[in-house]
Amino acid sequence: MKRTHHPTGHRRSGPDRVLGLLLALVAAIGLTSTTAFAVPSHRDASAAMKNIELSPMSTVAAMQPSWNLGNTLDAIPDETSWGNPPVTKALLDTIKSQGFRSVRIPVTWSGHQSSTAPYTIDETWMNRVKQVVDWALADGLYVVINVHHDSWQWIADMPTDHDNVLARFKATWTQIAATFKDYPGSLLFESNNEPQFNNTTDAQGIQYNDELNTAFHTVVRQSGGNNATRLLVLPSLHTNSGQVFLDALVSEMKSLNDPNLVATVHYYSWYPFSVNIAGGTQFDATAQKDLTDNFARIRDTLVSKGIPVYVGEYGLLKYPDYFQPAPRVERGEALKYFEMFGYEARISGVTTALWDAYNFLNRSTLQWREPELINQIKSSWTTRSGTASSDRVFLAKSSAITARTLTLNPNGTTFQGLWQGSTKLVQGRDYTVSGNELTLTATALTRLAGDRAYGINATIEARFSRGLPWKIFVTTYDRPVLSNATGDTSGLTIPTQYRGDQLATMEARYADGSNAGPVNWTPYQEFNEAFSPDYPGNGLVLTSKFVDSLRDNTQATLVFHFWSGATVTYNVTKNGGSVTGTVA
Repeated sequence: MKRTHHPTGHRRSGPDRVLGLLLALVAAIGLTSTTAFAVPSHRDASAAMKNIELSPMSTVAAMQPSWNLGNTLDAIPDETSWGNPPVTKALLDTIKSQGFRSVRIPVTWSGHQSSTAPYTIDETWMNRVKQVVDWALADGLYVVINVHHDSWQWIADMPTDHDNVLARFKATWTQIAATFKDYPGSLLFESNNEPQFNNTTDAQGIQYNDELNTAFHTVVRQSGGNNATRLLVLPSLHTNSGQVFLDALVSEMKSLNDPNLVATVHYYSWYPFSVNIAGGTQFDATAQKDLTDNFARIRDTLVSKGIPVYVGEYGLLKYPDYFQPAPRVERGEALKYFEMFGYEARISGVTTALWDAYNFLNRSTLQWREPELINQIKSSWTTRSGTASSDRVFLAKSSAITARTLTLNPNGTTFQGLWQGSTKLVQGRDYTVSGNELTLTATALTRLAGDRAYGINATIEARFSRGLPWKIFVTTYDRPVLSNATGDTSGLTIPTQYRGDQLATMEARYADGSNAGPVNWTPYQEFNEAFSPDYPGNGLVLTSKFVDSLRDNTQATLVFHFWSGATVTYNVTKNGGSVTGTVA
C-alpha cells in the first residue's frame, strides 16, 4: 500500500491527531480521570486545530497507548525464529483497531549485517523493516524503530573493542537514517535497547551509553531530510529508572541542546513479584512502593523539566507466559499491578508501550489470549478500577462454612455492591460492608458453594462506580495431598492431589538452615524454574535445575505454600543419580 508523506514533520490530521491534542492537554494541566470535559466534534476540532504543530511533549502524549511488536523483527536470527508468524498488515490493523496509537518495532540488525567494515545491512532485511513500518504508518500509528538485541550481541563489547563497536554503531544508524530520512515525523528513532556493557561499573556504563547516544544523535541529525528534526529516543543505561541513571540521562540530553529528544526507560515491577521468587507472590506494599517510587522519579527528574518520556517496555517479566505449564503470577495480583501501573503512568504524563512477545495477542488468530487481562490494561488508560485483597474466597470442604472477609481497594471509586451474573446480592443478608471490609455471610457462601465440588463453585463481582468489576471466585478446597516419589537428575514428579487449591510458592532449606536450590540468596525458589505444578496431570514437578543443585546425600526440606493458606512439608534427598521424595 502506498504511504502518503505529511509535508510537515509532526503534523497529523483527523481524529487521531485531535485526540492526541486532547490527551496532551490533559497531561499538561493535570486533569484527573474524574474530570469531565466536552470533546469537540471531529469536524469542529479539525477545523480549529489543523494549523497547530505538536510539540515534542504533545507528540509523545499523542502516542499513548503504545504496543511492542516483540520477538519478531528483533528475533535471532530471523523474524520467525522465536515462534511468531511473519508480520502481516492485518496484525497492524488489529493493533490500531484495539485502541493503540503507536507501535514500537524492535529490530535486531546483527544477523542481517556484515560484521566487518563497512557493516553493510542486507537490502532484503532493510526492505522488510520498511514494509512493516509502512503498514503501521498507513494505519495512522506513530512508529518507533531501534537497534535492539545488538545491545548484548556486539555493542556490549565496547569496553574491549571500543573503536570497532563505535564504527559499527555509527554505520548501522547511518544506513537506517538514510533509508528513512524522508519519512514523516510520526516515525521516531530509538538509539539502543537496554544498553549494557560487559564488565563495567555503572559509572563506566553511563559513559559508554552517553557516547553511543551522542554518536546516534550526530549521525541522524547530519543525515538530512526530516531527520533534522525527527524525535530521537534516548535510553538510560539498561533503560533503568534508578535515580543515578535518570540524572545521567538528563545531563546527556542537556549537553545535546536539542528540543526534539525523548527519554526512555523500561519497567517490569519489583523483581521478586515480577517472576515470583523470594516470596514475592503478591502485589503487596513493597511491590506497590517500587511502582510509585519509579513514577515519582520519572515525574521529578524528567517530566517536570519538560522532557517527554516513553516507557518503551512494561509488563511483568514472567507473566503471562502461555508456554509454561502454569502461570507463575496469580491472576488477581497481576490485574492489580496493571491497574495501578496504568494509573501511575497516566498521572505522570508518560506514554507506555506494552511489551508483547506473544503473550498478550495471539499473532496467528489476532485474538487476545486473556481478554480480562487486556481489558484491565485498556481500562487503566482512562480510569481507575476497584480491586480487593484477593480474587478468591477459599472454603475448606472438610469444615463448616463460615463468613469470609476481603478488604476492598476502591482506588478512588465507590463500592456499588455484589452481583452474581445479573442478580444483585442483598446487603445485610448476603454481605456486609464496614469501611473497606467486605464480609460474605455464611448463608450466602453456602448457597454459592452449592454441592461443594473441589474448585470454583461460583463467580461473583464487586462493582464500583467506575472502571471494571472485580471478580471473586468462591472456591472449595481441602489441604493438598502429596505422595512419595522417586526420580533422577532429570527431575522429580510428585503425585499431588490439589483438591481445589493452587500452588503459590515453595521454600527449600537444609537442616543447617541454609537455602536449598539453584537460588541461594532466598529459600523461596523461582516458580516454574525450580518447581512447577501440573494440575491436569495431578503432579508437582521439581525441575532438573532444582534437583541438580541439591547437595548429594543431604536431605532438603521443602514447604509448599498454597493460595488457600495451606502448607505441605516434603523431604527430598539426592543420592548420585537418583532422587527420593517423601512426605514429612
